[in-house]
Amino acid sequence: MRCTTVRFVDTNILLYAISQDQDEQAKAIVARKLLDSDDIALSVQVLQEFYVQATRSTRSDRLTHHQASSLVESFTRFPVQDTTLVIVRRALATRDRFGLSYWDAAIIEAARVSGCRELLSEDLSDGMDYDGVTVINPFSGTLATS
Repeated sequence: MRCTTVRFVDTNILLYAISQDQDEQAKAIVARKLLDSDDIALSVQVLQEFYVQATRSTRSDRLTHHQASSLVESFTRFPVQDTTLVIVRRALATRDRFGLSYWDAAIIEAARVSGCRELLSEDLSDGMDYDGVTVINPFSGTLATS
């Protein structure tokens, strides 16, 4: 998959979009607006992480399996990058080079393989350029707390 866009979304965007937590409503509005656009992409890993986190028993606004599955299916309206051996190998090198977790490195490499230049994420350093994939925190101006 080669995306025609420049923005790749991390799991936290999807999770904020479904949040019912009053403290996260400003971020939820931003996330929903992002998901209303047609210039984003994501990966199989992001979909997997979303499902696990959205249905975890300790989440106050936990989704049922059916709700989360339906949302995962709806998110496939965006270009979705498969996890490939190329991504795994590149993620291992990125992890080593930048001192990241493997999972964060895999998101960066999925964005790169997709052809995306921007990674929308709250979890990585805002403004950091990972060899052509720049992290943008779309919530940096939001008053809500995480």
